[in-house]
Amino acid sequence: MTLCPLPGEGGGAMLRRLGAVLRKNQATIVKLDIFGALRARPGILRALKQELGRIDWPTTWIEGEDCAGGRIAGMHVLAIHGTAVEAIQLGQRRVGSVFSDGSARHCFLGDLCADDVSQPPAEQCWQTYLDLEAALRIAGMDMSNLVRTWLFLDNILAWYDQFNQVRSKFYRQRRVLDHLVPASTGVGARNPAGAALMLGAWAVQSVNGSVAASEVASPRQCPAPTYGSCFSRAVELITPNHRHLLISGTASIEPGGRSAHHGDIDKQVDLTMQVVQGILESRGMSFRDVSRMTAYFKRSPDASAFSAWCAKHGATSLPVVITRSDVCRDELLFELEMDAVAALTK
Repeated sequence: MTLCPLPGEGGGAMLRRLGAVLRKNQATIVKLDIFGALRARPGILRALKQELGRIDWPTTWIEGEDCAGGRIAGMHVLAIHGTAVEAIQLGQRRVGSVFSDGSARHCFLGDLCADDVSQPPAEQCWQTYLDLEAALRIAGMDMSNLVRTWLFLDNILAWYDQFNQVRSKFYRQRRVLDHLVPASTGVGARNPAGAALMLGAWAVQSVNGSVAASEVASPRQCPAPTYGSCFSRAVELITPNHRHLLISGTASIEPGGRSAHHGDIDKQVDLTMQVVQGILESRGMSFRDVSRMTAYFKRSPDASAFSAWCAKHGATSLPVVITRSDVCRDELLFELEMDAVAALTK
């Protein structure tokens, strides 16, 4: 579910809407990602406890204010019904949930960051990847099961090159490059812990070979490792009944890997949307199949360019959180990530 405040709606009312949907569907939250001002966090968490009781799932809070001026941009909620959920704990922290859908075991992780935030960013990053590996181990998985990561870097432009070096080194040591390199999003945003990196992830372990994950290339962009970023443009997860397409954070980058349309938000949005549309169409999908989307803007007023593009192209009902976050290159003003789901054609 993607939940955004309605006009004039406060956080409490928004969470009451969430509670009503969960109760109607007898659903249990597996993972919750909230984009909002850090100053709004205490009040929202109190309201969440009042509505749903104990917060017994990984909750990742990312500073990402509403581009329209509100304190909360929105939240992505993963909830399930009809199967048990196992908790993943690292120390006293709930960082993950594991469940089986009969075809695969799914491990969703969130709120992963280094305990010692006084360490340099690169050292915090390495520790966070060690924690990711430890959490996967508790779930009976390893790095080869990863299909998706979300990476929120505080002050991203100051150490993004170091981050890429750490991630690449960790992936090489764990032989991730010999298997599927996960799809990923990497944007700049602060977090409540004051950590250099906040990480979320999705790992999948097939049961009897009935689920398969594979890399999907972008028809309009080169592979990200070409310029030193270790992620797949997209990953497709095929289950007995559905195809899930996980599209990485995508920005205005030309086929050779260089940034395009410096300073022009309209052209950056248009190119980005053409790129993700190309990935969707390569798998027989369209924007009608999108199940979750996050639009990141470096400058809040630029969000109108995305709304205008969607209106022009008849894509006005997307499940999207629109938020303010920095992008990995100073000249890039917009980044988009999305998931899409389609029935498997027999």
